[in-house]
Amino acid sequence: MSTALISGDLAAAEVAVSPATIRKWVQLGHLTAAGRQGRRLLYRLEDVFAAERAVHRGRVGS
Repeated sequence: MSTALISGDLAAAEVAVSPATIRKWVQLGHLTAAGRQGRRLLYRLEDVFAAERAVHRGRVGS
């Protein structure tokens, strides 16, 4: 079974952040691209949700 991959723009919309935030999560290692379409990075939706949970979990104690 293959998982559908989504663009960074759609990933950002799904978790209500900007596309720049998705790129930052990749830079910081919270999110890893699962594929490419030309130059665009593609992500698994479940990975995007996991990254959002990990980032927000870190902010709760702050």
